[in-house]
Amino acid sequence: MDHTAPLSIVADIGGTNTRIALARGTEILHDTITRYKNAGEPNFPPLLERFLAEHPEAKPEACCVAAAGPVRDGRVEMTNLSWVFDKDDLAAATGASVIATLNDMQAQGHALPFLKPEALTNLRKGHEASPSAAMLIVGIGTGMNIAPVYHSAAGTLVPPAEAGHPLLAVRNNDNLRLCQYIEQHHGFPSVEEVMSGRGVARIYEWLSSEAGEKQVLDPAEIMKRVEDGSDPLATETARHFVQIMGSVCGNLALTLLPFGGIYLIGGVSRAFAPLMDKMGFEESFRDLGRFGDFVDQFGIWLVEDDFAALTGCASHLQDLLKRPH
Repeated sequence: MDHTAPLSIVADIGGTNTRIALARGTEILHDTITRYKNAGEPNFPPLLERFLAEHPEAKPEACCVAAAGPVRDGRVEMTNLSWVFDKDDLAAATGASVIATLNDMQAQGHALPFLKPEALTNLRKGHEASPSAAMLIVGIGTGMNIAPVYHSAAGTLVPPAEAGHPLLAVRNNDNLRLCQYIEQHHGFPSVEEVMSGRGVARIYEWLSSEAGEKQVLDPAEIMKRVEDGSDPLATETARHFVQIMGSVCGNLALTLLPFGGIYLIGGVSRAFAPLMDKMGFEESFRDLGRFGDFVDQFGIWLVEDDFAALTGCASHLQDLLKRPH
């Protein structure tokens, strides 16, 4: 660790919990990582003030916050909380002179170059690529979104995206019937309505309805039944999910050309990673007509680092601090 690097404060705000830590350069000071429950808190800046009161010796020069919600012109609006704040609020709470705000997917993208090898599990071999090749984060958890990652002399660029909200592409009759069911019972059949935690429940609900008796189960219960093999409908749910996941990832690969690899994050990604080989991910990923061979170039990894967003915030701040002011 470079002890002369600037001290910063970084935070990862989820829907339920917030993690805050100090960082020295791109290194997170792990003994400072503190988790706070969001429930009952009026807004985020008071949590920063509480954290700094617990570390009175800390005088951060910079602050970066990653939030599970849209970020525009430095203003954050949390998706599942009533919190709204901007860069001025963060500066007032921390006294830092350099302030940055990211959505949570952007932070994950900024972390990629700094992840340790043990935090990455290879799921699909790709072709060797240059260090400057584009990469792609695909997050599947409570929701679904992506973050393209581009490298340049000026630093890492991770533009925001909302890839979970467009219409799910229909590839076969099963997809069509699923989308029609979701539209009838749950509204617009977006990618996220299928490829997310609630998407697992939606698929099971659809299959059970077609079987003659609609059942609504928690995604965790469905996955438990997949693991113990006790419910053929749960196994079929997993198969549909994995194949749709493969199709979505294949289309994203062809659209964004992430020769540096596709990196899956999120709890649902972790749950389905062991099932990808045997439930048709590869076939769906390559089902792109004459471009099926082309996408063989793209490797896929599973990211297993719970603090990656904090590392991404620290990395982004280092890029900002290097730029002339």
